[in-house]
Amino acid sequence: MNTRKSMPQTDGFHDGADELVLRIDGRQALSAEWIGAVSAACDSAEDRGGRSKVVVHVSGAPEEPWAGNPTVSLVSKWERALRRLERLPAATVAVAADDCGGLALDALLATDYRIATHSVRLRLPAGEGGTWPGMALYRLGRHGASGSVIRRALLFGTPVEASEALALHLVDELSDDPARTLALARERLATVSGTELAIRRQLMLDASTTGFEEALGAHLAACDRTLRRAAVAAGGAAS
Repeated sequence: MNTRKSMPQTDGFHDGADELVLRIDGRQALSAEWIGAVSAACDSAEDRGGRSKVVVHVSGAPEEPWAGNPTVSLVSKWERALRRLERLPAATVAVAADDCGGLALDALLATDYRIATHSVRLRLPAGEGGTWPGMALYRLGRHGASGSVIRRALLFGTPVEASEALALHLVDELSDDPARTLALARERLATVSGTELAIRRQLMLDASTTGFEEALGAHLAACDRTLRRAAVAAGGAAS
């Protein structure tokens, strides 16, 4: 039973029957409404127990370096909402178009599978004194700060072009028909359990910072869980 309080639907979030949809406009300033939209999507995904995918449509980049001059408290709430999105017990798929910066870039980098048009450009907002030092910088830095393209993006705000983003695995596919590519991605993910995906995602993320002996227990526990689920499924099929 859903025990959460009802969340108001915002312009950024749509709770559909089969999937949850977020639409994030990177031109807009960070606000409580955008935090609420991401949090509402996370609430719904968690309430559904990983049975629904989350599709995040992102585009747009701020015209001003620090759009809206947000408070640190607001930024902290936004980053925590994105962390929830990043760790959801559900598959998350992003579709990016044109310039993509600010809120749009933040959300894009927090998803599992990323589809982009050939016109996409990833832009870290930059103003007097440097680029915006939010967690998009952290995620890009972890991905490959030693690469010249990412280094220029982080230090100078140089846009990452679509072909560069694909080569650096910042996006998974470039498409002239993102709607069709998204439909194919839905088919591939149809049999993926969100809760099991979340476990594997965490094991993958921990691999770069966890030693073998420390990681072994978590992997064995995941293997045991998988075998138990398979046994239950086989028993149900036999009956």
